[in-house]
Amino acid sequence: MNDRLQSWLGDQIQVLKDQHLYKKPRILETPAGGRVRMDGREVVNMSSNNYLGLANHPKVRAAAQEALEKWGVGAGAVRWIGGTMAVHQELEERLASFKHVEAVLVFTSGFTANSGCIPAVLTDKDVVISDELNHASIIDGVRLSPASYKKSDGWVYGHKDMNQLEACLKKANAAGFEKKMIITDGVFSMDGDIAPLPDIVALAEKHDAFVMVDDAHASGVLGKNGAGTTSHFGLYGRVDIQLGTLSKALGVVGGYIAGSGLLKEWLINRGRPYLFSTAHPPMVAAALIAALDVMENDPGPMERLWSNTKKWKAMLADAGFDTMGSETPITPVYFGDERAAQDAERMLFDEGVYALAIVFPTVGRGKARIRTMPSAAHTDQDLADALQAFVRVRDKLSVNA
Repeated sequence: MNDRLQSWLGDQIQVLKDQHLYKKPRILETPAGGRVRMDGREVVNMSSNNYLGLANHPKVRAAAQEALEKWGVGAGAVRWIGGTMAVHQELEERLASFKHVEAVLVFTSGFTANSGCIPAVLTDKDVVISDELNHASIIDGVRLSPASYKKSDGWVYGHKDMNQLEACLKKANAAGFEKKMIITDGVFSMDGDIAPLPDIVALAEKHDAFVMVDDAHASGVLGKNGAGTTSHFGLYGRVDIQLGTLSKALGVVGGYIAGSGLLKEWLINRGRPYLFSTAHPPMVAAALIAALDVMENDPGPMERLWSNTKKWKAMLADAGFDTMGSETPITPVYFGDERAAQDAERMLFDEGVYALAIVFPTVGRGKARIRTMPSAAHTDQDLADALQAFVRVRDKLSVNA
């Protein structure tokens, strides 16, 4: 091994530790659920994206097992080379119907869906106008494109600031760009608030721009049967590109791009993660079809998710915690100081709650928080135990969380 590289890595890791930004994953020893065992300790899991509890739903598990016997463990090839099985095609058709769009293309993750789609639909004659709190996968996808996008050039607008967005659009019109993309999260993953999508769409139509919305945290959470923010706001046919995740509320893994038939055709030919990644194992696609069946036909999981979300927010508010204006199950508990948030994470685990500290660079410096995620899998006792742990930790730290 190269000594210079190893020395540099060691130094950089120590810097992270000194700044209270170092992360080390805990090991989950039981299936994902509201209460789990991690690193040998039973804890209430408040950091799971398994919003609807579908990761362990009996119908989803059964579908995966049946597909394993029928199709085997792998697709054996990249999608376009011969790895697209009938079950992959069925999944995309089901998703297109679910989203009320012409077509859907599935990627191996939401991250690769962004990095595959965004560069493919932009040229050096285009501009991207982006919310300042957009997810890292959006930012990386934009950076991979040849379009103009830099904040320093004026193409990033203040969070949900529609006046700034329109100013960016007017500037882009004056600059003569061929295409103008507005891109936003549907639900912002660190704050839990919802994008003002109707206003964004109206401005896009006024200024001849097109809209892409990343609905990773709206999938299964907002809209009819969890169809996302386009459904939630009744904007069918007015959002050009929708990204959805298959790894959160649907409980399995993957991401997809929903839109027109022409968009799907183009991404099949120019979406690099699609072109160069082996297809999902067929049991993944089968499990996702079963998860969609549950979402479309059983309102119970979504009802429990929102019931628990409302209870959890009310409990935190009554105890004096700042949840930073969250509107969705993503419920941050504000700490501000990075060290306090990291200390709180460790202390909460000792108290029987797994909830992650979110610190710079995921959020701005001085804006650290513990992000909590109530789900359909939590019981009233889980939430009560979690709240008691938060109160005890806050009192021990003597901070105004």
